[in-house]
Amino acid sequence: MTILSSIKLSLVGVLLLSGSGVFAQRGDTSLPKPQDGVNDRWQKSLTNDGAFDRVSHVTAPITWQRIREDDILWSKRVWREIDTREKQNVAFRYAGDENTGGGMFIEILIDGLKKGKIKGYKTFDDHFSQQMSKEEIMETTAGTADTTPVTDPVTGVERMVVTQRDFNPEEITRYRIKEDWIFDRNQGQMVVRIVGIAPIKDQYNDQHVYIGPKAMFWLFYPDIRGLLAQYEVVNPANDHARYTWDEFFESRQFSSKITKMSNPYGSSNSPGAYGEELKEHLNPMEALYEGQRIADDIFNKEHDMWQY
Repeated sequence: MTILSSIKLSLVGVLLLSGSGVFAQRGDTSLPKPQDGVNDRWQKSLTNDGAFDRVSHVTAPITWQRIREDDILWSKRVWREIDTREKQNVAFRYAGDENTGGGMFIEILIDGLKKGKIKGYKTFDDHFSQQMSKEEIMETTAGTADTTPVTDPVTGVERMVVTQRDFNPEEITRYRIKEDWIFDRNQGQMVVRIVGIAPIKDQYNDQHVYIGPKAMFWLFYPDIRGLLAQYEVVNPANDHARYTWDEFFESRQFSSKITKMSNPYGSSNSPGAYGEELKEHLNPMEALYEGQRIADDIFNKEHDMWQY
């Protein structure tokens, strides 16, 4: 066999192998699969609903770099509040599609709780001290009872009937976040790590009058990153360029305000002590400015560290 013939055979073999790889890719079972819907309202398309073969953007969460306590030069715990009614937080209120799990963010969390994928913790503190039972989760995520007058068409007698309303995800207008800001001298930078997330539900009385917010449950964020990485976040600017929920939180794509910080003083000159929110000492406008001042101090702390 001549050298030229050997080269031709090699080229043919390479082309065949590359071609078989292309065909194998379409049938490869290791590729990410679309996740099951988190509610019954969204029905998956029975055909390819698009102009191209779409591959799911689902990825595994990137492992956090370990932080040694001896490498911590400075740290501060901060509590934030995400208002889903703000324009930048529209992703939290998106009703969902086939690629985002077919539901809102709160429905993804509730679906994970009901299926035992993640754990929920009671809200009498934010230290994850008591895990919720399955019955408590079902009770917390159930709809509310509603009393309506019904008139009997035969007797004309009016009576009150108690009905059970379904859980309304629209009532979740805020999320509370607990996070640690740490200056790690090993990395030479400020590192922020989310510790916990709690959805806040608006409460109404029997007359549908707003009576105040209430945290539904606490979630330990490091334990739910795997679940968050399974669902995509809608991108209003580009349907194809989407994050997973884990990437969304890690890249800080949400808008929020600081409501509390670790502070042992808690006086009028230094509000926001442990267990106390800024609004307990300040009016809403003053609390907003104080939260921004705390955020600026944390931002400037990294620069200050390099001066010494």
